Amino acid sequence: MFTLTISDKPVAITNANEEEARELLMSEEFKDDLKVLESEGAPLWDGFASLNVRPATEEEKSEFEGADFDEDEEDDDEEEEGPYIMFLVDVTDPDEDDEG
Repeated sequence: MFTLTISDKPVAITNANEEEARELLMSEEFKDDLKVLESEGAPLWDGFASLNVRPATEEEKSEFEGADFDEDEEDDDEEEEGPYIMFLVDVTDPDEDDEG
């Protein structure tokens, strides 16, 4: 398991192998998401802070393993499951706010 850090703060963990983790967590698409998603009212990433992928700590692995990934959903015969990504901070998507 590998963890994405932003300015040395653990933000997300994945069960992908190292190559997949770097590809996923450092992709332009994921970086764009990090600029939109918010934690404590601010974007997770400002586009400038340092991003790093490192091996997950035991504590991070435990948190990941205790998470519920809706495994009970119907699979529709899709056996190939990609790696999971779990945020280690509270995350909100301002685009999904239903104010109004």
